[in-house]
Amino acid sequence: MENQSLGERVMNKSARFLKRLLGVILIIAIITMAFFYWGVYERGVWAGKVLSVSQKGIIFKTYEGKISMESFGALKGTSPIAETRDFSVGKDNPELLQELEQAALAGERVNLHFIRRYMAFPWRGDTKYFVVRVER
Repeated sequence: MENQSLGERVMNKSARFLKRLLGVILIIAIITMAFFYWGVYERGVWAGKVLSVSQKGIIFKTYEGKISMESFGALKGTSPIAETRDFSVGKDNPELLQELEQAALAGERVNLHFIRRYMAFPWRGDTKYFVVRVER
C-alpha cells in the first residue's frame, strides 16, 4: 500500500461518507414516498346521493365524483342541511364506476365506503378520498 498524504486520505474518507449519506437519504426518501402513496389514513362510510361521476384531467385522466349528504333529522324543526363531498375512483375498478353512474342516474340513496390517503397524486385523483365500494 502506498503512503497517501493526509489530504488524500481525508478526501477518500469524505467521498465514502458522502456516498453513504446520499444512499441513506435516497432509501429514506423512497420509503417515505411509498408510505404516502400506499398508506391509508382513514376508512369510513358516507351516506347520501351520488350527484355526479365524471372523467377529468388534461394529462392524467382520473374519475371524480360528488356525493350530497343531508343531515336527516339531526336538527328538529329545521330543513335538512345538505353537504357535498368530492371523491375519486380508481381506474382499475370499472364495475365500481358503473355502479356509481347507475346510482347517480337513479338518484337513490347509497352508502359509499371510502379510504382517505395521506397525499393526492395527479395521476391517481384530485382528492385524497377514494371510494372502494358502493352499498345500495
